[in-house]
Amino acid sequence: MTTKRLASGEVRRYYYHRATGAPLPPPDEPGHVAAWAQQETLAPVEVGNVNELIRNYLTSLTFEKKAIRTQREYKRMLTEVEKKFGKLPVKALGSPKVRGVFLEYQEEIGRDRPREADNRLTILSAVFRHAKLRGKIESNPLEGFERLYHGDRSEIIWTESDIRRFMNGAAIELQRALILAIHTGQRYGDLIRLRWADYDGESISLKQSKTKARVNVHCSEALRLMLDATPRQGPYILTRVDGRPWFTEGSDKELSKQWRTHMQAAGFYQRPFDELTKAEKASHLHFNDLRGTAVTMLAAAGVSVPQICAVTGHTLQSATRILEKYLARTSAMSKAAILAFENSPATAFANRLQTGADPLGEGKKNA
Repeated sequence: MTTKRLASGEVRRYYYHRATGAPLPPPDEPGHVAAWAQQETLAPVEVGNVNELIRNYLTSLTFEKKAIRTQREYKRMLTEVEKKFGKLPVKALGSPKVRGVFLEYQEEIGRDRPREADNRLTILSAVFRHAKLRGKIESNPLEGFERLYHGDRSEIIWTESDIRRFMNGAAIELQRALILAIHTGQRYGDLIRLRWADYDGESISLKQSKTKARVNVHCSEALRLMLDATPRQGPYILTRVDGRPWFTEGSDKELSKQWRTHMQAAGFYQRPFDELTKAEKASHLHFNDLRGTAVTMLAAAGVSVPQICAVTGHTLQSATRILEKYLARTSAMSKAAILAFENSPATAFANRLQTGADPLGEGKKNA
């Protein structure tokens, strides 16, 4: 990619295939992936180095099965990795010292962008894993590497007051998205692609794009009422006001943009979102935090962790981590715990304890 500033002051970006130099459509436009794939067939063949392993991975069925957006991000990062390690001979991957070389690169990038550094090594590790399974290399030098970035949003959830603030004055399209997210606990990308065909009047069935797990969510009464009152303007449940889906071939960010615009209007941000620092953006609520919110709400209602996972598709470990981070501190759960303590025969002795002449509450017991 190159950028040029026009005489008008506008900054325009131009995209090219790295190996052939051929121009490409922008990543968010239809045809980008197809044009890139065509140029890959014309690129010079490299043998015996990391570039070859990357090419094998990018032309594999493993890569083709990933979502278009994921493919685009993988290619972006692997392009950067190729600049540093593309010419590295495959035989060098067997050296015990090569792991240290990769980790030094991670630290170099990670000083300013720790998450980017981790992601680059994660994707390169996937390339090596693919090569190892096919006998191209004996071992994956990045297997089990330690990540620098440890961001965790599992303790950030939407409270009742947050939801009330958002719903008040929100466009009905945004209200529908929030209700669907709260009552299903699904990811943003899966929600905007839910079809009416996935809803049978009682439950919603979907295959999650990230994990490929199939989940069946029995709809609550509130969710059924919302769905049954929603006009079916097309094949998708969540749509814009004109009935168009929230995603296109090259992008699925439109709902996020309108979501943030309303959050700005509702007073969630002290200044425009684009002007916030990365740390400030991370501290604010996001649409995807509704997924963890659904987990905590289900638990507060007395639903077991395995049952929660059956609804949301979380693993037991990730659902438990969310609950450990947040649930123990919620007033609703605290109140429920004390009510159970007060009314259980097993704790009757403790509930009779008082100061004074009858500290063990024996008189109250015999009364």
